[in-house]
Amino acid sequence: ARVLLVIDEPHTDWAKYFKGKKIHGEIDIKVEQAEFSDLNLVAHANGGFSVDMEVLRNGVKVVRSLKPDFVLIRQHAFSMARNGDYRSLVIGLQYAGIPSVNSLHSVYNFCDKPWVFAQMVRLHKKLGTEEFPLIDQTFYPNHKEMLSSTTYPVVVKMGHAHSGMGKVKVDNQHDFQDIASVVALTKTYATAEPFIDAKYDVRVQKIGQNYKAYMRTSVSGNWKTNTGSAMLEQIAMSDRYKLWVDTCSEIFGGLDICAVEALHGKDGRDHIIEVVGSSMPLIGDHQDEDKQLIVELVVNKMAQALPRQRPRDASPGRGSHSQTPSPGALPLGRQTSQQSAGPPAQQRPPPQGKTLPINPTLPCLLLKASQLLKSHLHGPGLPPSQSLSLPSPKILTGSRPKVVGGKVTGTAPGSEGQGWGRAWGNIVFLSPSSPSSSPPSSHASTLSLSSKSQSLTNAFNLPEPAPPRPSLSQDEVKAETIRSLRKSFASLFSD
Repeated sequence: ARVLLVIDEPHTDWAKYFKGKKIHGEIDIKVEQAEFSDLNLVAHANGGFSVDMEVLRNGVKVVRSLKPDFVLIRQHAFSMARNGDYRSLVIGLQYAGIPSVNSLHSVYNFCDKPWVFAQMVRLHKKLGTEEFPLIDQTFYPNHKEMLSSTTYPVVVKMGHAHSGMGKVKVDNQHDFQDIASVVALTKTYATAEPFIDAKYDVRVQKIGQNYKAYMRTSVSGNWKTNTGSAMLEQIAMSDRYKLWVDTCSEIFGGLDICAVEALHGKDGRDHIIEVVGSSMPLIGDHQDEDKQLIVELVVNKMAQALPRQRPRDASPGRGSHSQTPSPGALPLGRQTSQQSAGPPAQQRPPPQGKTLPINPTLPCLLLKASQLLKSHLHGPGLPPSQSLSLPSPKILTGSRPKVVGGKVTGTAPGSEGQGWGRAWGNIVFLSPSSPSSSPPSSHASTLSLSSKSQSLTNAFNLPEPAPPRPSLSQDEVKAETIRSLRKSFASLFSD
């Protein structure tokens, strides 16, 4: 079920009207109802939020948390009456991104009546006085400019109030200055508009696409028709009234529920004085019908704003690994061997210790040296059984060419996009085999070994090793040659 939060006074049980209603024909609606004074919330920028609601349980107030999916606002969010400012809750609901009727944007803009009247001034300039007869009003941001009025009597409205509160009829200049001193104490703005000797006032309401018009006539004789006794009756919806409410329903991005209030003077002229939003009170004999219209409107809006299924968080075991590969994707092995550009996803840390800069041609030199030494030590003077073991240099990179026993395995240099610029580590140099192995006593093999060692030294521009002394035996000559080669390779890598 989806949670609908209805912000309204407790005299209307909205759960009764939403009973049996479903979103998309299959999702139930759970109604939670509270007033602004019973709510609190916390909202996070990542979309998380929680609304706290005070409820009565066995005569004791307890706080219960909920996460509404939609909000219906049927109560004023701001009033200058004591403890009547709930704009922070509207901001929190907007911060949490909760859809609502009317929109939270419009609810917040309706928290100052002169701000709403400014929108009506714009409509008046667009449509003209004949089509949109807006009353002439003067705005004072504070009491300092409230010196005098052009006509009397006037109606002074102080701040933002409802149901006739904060409204005073002023008949002359002295009374106007007295009211200005009262405005100074309230520390708020005020408006003044000419008093209309009205025959009746008109209210044109719109709920979704349903229109109704009512006429209210004061019976008690009070100039405030919403105060004291009044007679209310429904009248026909004219094109003129429909134009008023349709035009006003477009302000602040659109109003799903709104009403236009106007005065019909004894001179036969109409004067639009106010527009109200979703917090408008329902009047007349068709209040139950209007509530059903609001229910249908909210259900349709919830169906538009909410998906059929609540989005679920991805489980830890499900992510990009469980997604089906795209048709153009290659198997893992092929992708690894064919990638030739771009940095690796994660670099392997360099080996500990001193890192030496390596020339990019060094792998080829090592390969050539390994092959020459292999063929040299397996020359005609040494049988294979007594040849020296030649460990290959180990390169600690996953896909670089490896020299194993004088043969190249893996990919060729340059075919892998990783790491020719990285330092290598753990290069193993040559080491003689077991000392028990002894070469045959042949002077020709000794000369061949010496000549090949000399050619290898010249090929790599290595320092020339000291020539073997003639008094040494063949074993000593061989050991001396190997030591010279090891020193040469050591000097090469130290450079």
